[in-house]
Order: sequence, then C-alpha cells, then structure tokens
Amino acid sequence: MKKTQWLVTGVLTSLLAGTLSGCSDDRPPKPDDVNCRDWDWDDDQGVWQCDDTHSAHYGHFFYGGSYYRNKSTLFKSSSYKSYKSSSSFKGGFGSGSKGGFGG
Repeated sequence: MKKTQWLVTGVLTSLLAGTLSGCSDDRPPKPDDVNCRDWDWDDDQGVWQCDDTHSAHYGHFFYGGSYYRNKSTLFKSSSYKSYKSSSSFKGGFGSGSKGGFGG
C-alpha cells in the first residue's frame, strides 16, 4: 500500500506543479534580437518583455516582431488585440489555458 500511495502522490505532485508553473513549454521562444539580451515572460500580457538594463528597449514589450514602449501601446496594436482574444493567447493564469475558475 505504501508504494501505491507514493506513486499516486508523485504523479499528483507532478501534475500540480505543471499546472501551477504555467506549463511554460507552450510559450513562444524568446526573441533573438541583438537590441535586447535579457528577456522576462510577462504572464499577464502573454508576451516577452526586455529586461536588459543596457538596452534602449529596456522595459519594452515584444510581440509580433515589434517593440512596444508600454502596455498602452501594446494594447492599441490590432495584431495584439487579435492575439489576446484568440485561443492561442499564452497569458493569464495557467499560461495559455482558457476557462476554469470562472474564466
């Protein structure tokens, strides 16, 4: 019985860890851009954000091959609006999942 409990606990822990971590494997790849060498994933917006303090793009969001100075300019982008309302959106709680918890 102890081996079965251990196995079930291990499987459940793995599943829960994958769910809570946001399953980052389905994120788009980090941009390969010489203008920024350090990227952070912004889970709320579902895009990469430049975290390179030596870059002129520091703090900018990156989506669809373009930099956006702030959330306001990102939100005005028609391509981003389309992405955010699509099923391929990779942001928010669960990183890309829709539904559940009232969503």
